Amino acid sequence: MKNKIGLLIFVLAALALVAYGATVILSKEEPTVPEAEPDTVISAGTTAYIEPTTENTVTEVVSITEKTVPENESGYKYAYAGFNPSYADTAGTQWNLILVNRDYILPENYKVTLAPAVESIPDGAQLDYRVAPHYNEMYLAALNDGIELEPLSGYRSLDRQTNNFENKIDYYMDEGYDKIEATKLAATHILPPGTSEHNAGLAMDICSLYQNFDETEEFEWLNLHAADYGFILRYPKDKEDKTDIIYEPWHWRYVGVETAKAIKASGLCYEEYLGLA
Repeated sequence: MKNKIGLLIFVLAALALVAYGATVILSKEEPTVPEAEPDTVISAGTTAYIEPTTENTVTEVVSITEKTVPENESGYKYAYAGFNPSYADTAGTQWNLILVNRDYILPENYKVTLAPAVESIPDGAQLDYRVAPHYNEMYLAALNDGIELEPLSGYRSLDRQTNNFENKIDYYMDEGYDKIEATKLAATHILPPGTSEHNAGLAMDICSLYQNFDETEEFEWLNLHAADYGFILRYPKDKEDKTDIIYEPWHWRYVGVETAKAIKASGLCYEEYLGLA
C-alpha cells in the first residue's frame, strides 16, 4: 500500500513540474523582427533607398533624386536615328557664314527677325531681314532681264520643318523601308528640324522643286548672276557625298557677295570651302 501511495505522489509531482515548465515557456515574448521595407517609389523613374539604422526602428531616406538622362550627348531633342549634331557656332561666326547642316544645329534660342523676300509681295516668302534686301535686289535685276525668280520657300519654322521631315520619313516607310533607313533617305531631301538653312532664314527655294530646273532660263540667270548678290548654289551636282543632300538647283543660300564669288570661282561646295569635307 505504501508503495502505491509513493508512486502516486511521484507521478503527481512530475505532472506539476511539466505544467510549470510549459507555463514559463509560453509566458516568454518572442523577439520582434522588423519587416523589411520595400523600395519606395517617389515618382516615375525615381526610387528611394530605405536604409535601416542600428536600432532597426527608424528608417532613413538616403536619396530621392531623380536621375535625368539627356536624350543624347549633344542635347539634340529630336529622336532621329543617326543624328547627333553639335550646335552651330552662332556666336563666333559672322551671321551670314553660319554653317547649318546635319552635323550643326541651330541653338534652341536662335531667333530670326523676318522680312518679305520681295517688297512687292508682302505676304510671300520671308527671309532673315538682313538677307531680304539682297534677294529683293536680285529679284528686281532679274525682272529687268525678263526673268522672274519666284520665291517659293524661304524661312521655315521648326514645326513646319518637323512636319515636312516626318512626312518624308512616312513616305519612305510606305515604300517598304524600315524606320532607320527611311530616316536616312528622308534626310537627303529634307533636313531634320534645326539643321536646315531655311530655319535660319538664310536660304530660298526659287521657282521650282525639280532637278530639271537647271534646264531653265531662270537657273541660267542665277548661275551667272546670283553671286553678285551674295547667293550660292548650296547643293551642287556631284557634291552629294560632301553635302549629304541631293542635287538641288533651286536652293540658293546667302553668304555675302565676297564669299559667294570666292566659292563660285573655287568650284567647291560650302563644306569644302570651309575645310570640313
